[in-house]
Amino acid sequence: MELLNIKKLDLQNKKVFIRCDFNVPMDEFGNISDDRRIRSAIATINFCLDQDCSIILASHLGRPNGEVNEKYSLMPVARRLHQLLKREIILAKDVVGDDAVAKAAALKPTEVLLLENLRYEAGETKNDIELSKKLADMVDIYINDAFGVCHRAHSSVAGVTEFFDINHKAAGFLLQKEIQFFGKLMKKPTRPFAAIIGGSKVSGKLEALTNLLPRVDKIFIGGGMAFTFLKQMGYNIGASLVEDDLLQDAQNVMDEAKKLGVKFYLPVDVIAAEKFAADAVSKIVTAQEIPDNWMGLDIGPATVRLYREGLNDVQTILWNGPMGVYEMEKFARGSSKIAHFVADSYATTVVGGGDTADLVQRIGLDEEMSFISTGGGASLELLEGKILPGVAPLIIEE
Repeated sequence: MELLNIKKLDLQNKKVFIRCDFNVPMDEFGNISDDRRIRSAIATINFCLDQDCSIILASHLGRPNGEVNEKYSLMPVARRLHQLLKREIILAKDVVGDDAVAKAAALKPTEVLLLENLRYEAGETKNDIELSKKLADMVDIYINDAFGVCHRAHSSVAGVTEFFDINHKAAGFLLQKEIQFFGKLMKKPTRPFAAIIGGSKVSGKLEALTNLLPRVDKIFIGGGMAFTFLKQMGYNIGASLVEDDLLQDAQNVMDEAKKLGVKFYLPVDVIAAEKFAADAVSKIVTAQEIPDNWMGLDIGPATVRLYREGLNDVQTILWNGPMGVYEMEKFARGSSKIAHFVADSYATTVVGGGDTADLVQRIGLDEEMSFISTGGGASLELLEGKILPGVAPLIIEE
């Protein structure tokens, strides 16, 4: 899949709209706790600045649901951009209102304008064509560098592209990198190729699992989703999270893995607790003997060792989803130990998914991974074999 390339556009002195993904986590004081998504956009912004462009940046933050809410203002993002770019960032008071339109019209070469939160406009998530046209009317060129929202058919992601021909729109460097990396991973991985799939529910990962099966050599299951498989195998899973309506789907996945010769690993022990709380009493139990009314909240030490042994010889590792409730220190050990092992391996390591990226960043291993995707839902849909709505208009037709 080849995308329209930013390097092939005539950008000199043009007014450029860059759709970014600045949906960054904040602490309770309104400070940005992880600016990786902002830093990831800097290469594309600087490339445009070097061509003397005037730049309009746009992103959403959180879910203000079409209403202006100061809690979701992009003011902290503007401050961080100022620090990273070492230049003034003009922040509009709205998205396509009088203030934004006036500031966009007055923008000079090498000046940077950041629009307010795109989701202050109710039409953004509805792919409203009127909103798309207003955004397009501000600029000459459209650049999408927001991989994290490319699975959303929103006005600033999909609708706006209809107002630009192939000479006036392209993918930014981050989006190019994401698509190329996942494309290579799905088509020509260095083998053996292993996928570590975690997270809370099978339903969120079922299509990805189905699409991965013919491509991988080994699959390691962790997180809450493991208990649907374990229950289907006849194990007593206590009060652990389970999706009863997907038991047959879980069986189908295991049958398909067996048919294709894919090694399918499930937890052999878990850290179980009486309740879902940081102060809960917990103990190590085998996956077959979780006490009634207890729930499994992390993989156990024997599973960690088993997974390490299974991962020893692999050359490519894709990891999407934590092994347990990593937000609570008590149930984070399994995820942490697997993360350290993956980081220390000589394999090409690809981390996809917001929670997994957050996990490796929390324990300081983000620099040790070969590639960390900036998109959770978007990377998952790519693994499901889908063409993303934000990417489709940027694909070069052969």
